[in-house]
Amino acid sequence: MDKFDQQILQQLRQNARQSVSDIAAAVHLSRSAVTERMRKLEQQKVILGYQVVLQSATEAKVRAYFELQHKAARCQELIPFLRSFAELKSCNGISGEVDLMLFVEADSMARIHQIREQIDAHPDIVRIKTHMVMNQWFSASGTELSMAPAEAST
Repeated sequence: MDKFDQQILQQLRQNARQSVSDIAAAVHLSRSAVTERMRKLEQQKVILGYQVVLQSATEAKVRAYFELQHKAARCQELIPFLRSFAELKSCNGISGEVDLMLFVEADSMARIHQIREQIDAHPDIVRIKTHMVMNQWFSASGTELSMAPAEAST
């Protein structure tokens, strides 16, 4: 697999329904070359198929905020440790009694609990408080979201 095959796969990951012409333009190859490469990738079982990802599948994540109080001299001392969690989406120093506010997005409640336990076990953590996200109606992009079934949302 060369760089063109990799670029074609990247284009398909972004949007598997885009036209061959669009993919060809993006990877700087002819339509016939892209068509042939896609056919070979399918024959080689690199591409096993194309699928539809429904919104409900993308919303299957479990989200939580963790309030942290610590006894480290500076918040920054905890950052390398916190960065070790791929599920940690943001870490903010905030005013008030809480030192840091973390936003975590994981595949399961069990993983949220595991992350919480690992953070709580750190010797500089004094207190951790968890706030589970129950619903999200919009994001900064303005996209309306709903994690609850439509008939249950208020």
